[in-house]
Amino acid sequence: MRGSPGGALLVVGDVITDVVARHRGPLASGTDTAAVIRTVPGGAGANVACWAAHWGGAEVRLLGRVGADAAAWHERELAARGVRARLVVDSDAPTGTVICLVDTGATAERTFLTDSGASLLLDPADWSDELLDGVARLHLSGYLLFSEPSRAFLAVAMKSARARGVPVSLDPASAGFLAELGADRALALVEAVDVLLPSRDEACLLTGLPDAADAAAALSRRVPLVVAKLGADGALVARGGAVHAHVPSAPATPTDTTGAGDAFTGAFLTSLLQGADPEQAAGEGCRAGALAVERVGGRPPPAD
Repeated sequence: MRGSPGGALLVVGDVITDVVARHRGPLASGTDTAAVIRTVPGGAGANVACWAAHWGGAEVRLLGRVGADAAAWHERELAARGVRARLVVDSDAPTGTVICLVDTGATAERTFLTDSGASLLLDPADWSDELLDGVARLHLSGYLLFSEPSRAFLAVAMKSARARGVPVSLDPASAGFLAELGADRALALVEAVDVLLPSRDEACLLTGLPDAADAAAALSRRVPLVVAKLGADGALVARGGAVHAHVPSAPATPTDTTGAGDAFTGAFLTSLLQGADPEQAAGEGCRAGALAVERVGGRPPPAD
């Protein structure tokens, strides 16, 4: 399940404008709630690419679709973090926008209001087999599961990767959207991947099992490698129907949990490309996740 040494990581997925509103305690219905609000670049796919580049050791490329309204800004922000971006500019749909409501209490838990915009309008015409030239691993954002055009795109991209022998990973992305899509349908769409990187909630939803370890083990009977992200509880590495490792989390003081799972995925994938085994790579993912929760927004700092 390792890519060719020295090859690039190609990430395909959402490029989003995040409006992060950090507040303390419950929202006051019908009136004002004080908050600190920032507009930052985001999107699960873009965040993964940025953290992978930040972790170093591999060339990182990104394919995504944005509206003309913010294409130049997103391209600059990705380049500043060392990502070679190929952004398809949609002349009709706006760039996707997510309002991230972050309670600044002990866990810094976030709630998303999502307008996917152009990000879920990737379609097969946006794919080219040449995108895999020099690529050792393809990673797909699970948000591609949640619209008809992007599902068709996902099928074409996975077929192309299989033809070239390029391993494919996927992060299911959203328990809420997965529930709407349906677990059986989602599993049918992701069974062809080599690595699945669900959160605790996503793993349990996909299997109908309440325990994360049982869910990860069950998923690993369908997918060769499953790495379940458990937040402050670390990560589980499962293969062949059994959990082989429980990797502990790294210590952190949460400020904003937006993008923590993306940080894990980015560091995990680039570590695999450098020859780490899955358990070692999961440890790197936990370190990246800990750094991410101490920052506002889902991205690492710009590269030097």
